[in-house]
Amino acid sequence: MRCTVDRRRGKTPAVLLYGSRMASQTASTRAERESRPARQLAIVLFGLGIGVAAATLLGPLGFHLINYHVVDDLLNQIVGGDAIGLILVAPAALAAGVLTLRSHPAGPVVALAPAGYAIYVYTQLTIGGEFASRPGNSERFFPLFLAVFLLGGAAFVMAWNAVDQRKLPEPSVVMRRTAVTVIFFLAAFLTFGLHLPGLVDVIGGAPYGVEYTQSPTVFWIVKLMDLGIVVPVAIVTGVGILRGATWAKKLMYTVIGWGALLATAVAGMGVVMMVNDDPAASSVGTAVFVGFGLALLALAVWLFKPLFTTPGTAVSEEQPPSVTVG
Repeated sequence: MRCTVDRRRGKTPAVLLYGSRMASQTASTRAERESRPARQLAIVLFGLGIGVAAATLLGPLGFHLINYHVVDDLLNQIVGGDAIGLILVAPAALAAGVLTLRSHPAGPVVALAPAGYAIYVYTQLTIGGEFASRPGNSERFFPLFLAVFLLGGAAFVMAWNAVDQRKLPEPSVVMRRTAVTVIFFLAAFLTFGLHLPGLVDVIGGAPYGVEYTQSPTVFWIVKLMDLGIVVPVAIVTGVGILRGATWAKKLMYTVIGWGALLATAVAGMGVVMMVNDDPAASSVGTAVFVGFGLALLALAVWLFKPLFTTPGTAVSEEQPPSVTVG
């Protein structure tokens, strides 16, 4: 019996069919392998959003099951921060998870902001209480705080690795200048406006500020995290943007996104303190923080908008130039 042979390729139809199936299976396996990290990041982000919402609803803003070991003015701040966590942070994590699951390039970039926020805030909520001198039961919820912290850390690392900074949209000159101005202002305000007066008071040997005398643990945790992490990262980011460094673009998205969430949370704290007639509340300070929070949110929308108007920019492969043959 003769076997029909494809004279052009020298292969039987059965061999050709087998090769086609193998190529299809290989492509399917490759696609599955490439999509797996996105699904894993999406699952972590969903967990993060649910965890932030759960911690908020169990706290003083919701069912009052979590009682923090803090004074009343700090409790007002926790309520204000929780409100922003429920309104902005948890939805941002869930939205980033949905975008990532759909392979949208904005997903991992958006994820950096709520992930960084969770690491920062839940470190302070977990260990920032006067456990020996103030009543409360927040230590019983340590597993929940730890879960949110770990999910935030995992989401940050996974999202950071998923973003190719070389493929992020190139910000305009005006965008870069505005971002640098805001980032340097943030670093200067944290250093000289917010933390230096308190440090001078304490280092002077006779502290009188209620921020330190009533809550020394929170005082030192916030000082260490802001001056040891936030300010140096902000300065490095600003310098990198000024120099046009490629690596600074990813940091710019991170700092602006995280800063928008945190500044809005601080504004929420001020508003709650004003509403509850907190003696430590300041109408001027609250107005400044509300204005700064809104400005950072507007800047974040401006910065992130190209990720949605030009989908595929952040992750698409560079195409070789086309050649026209005459």
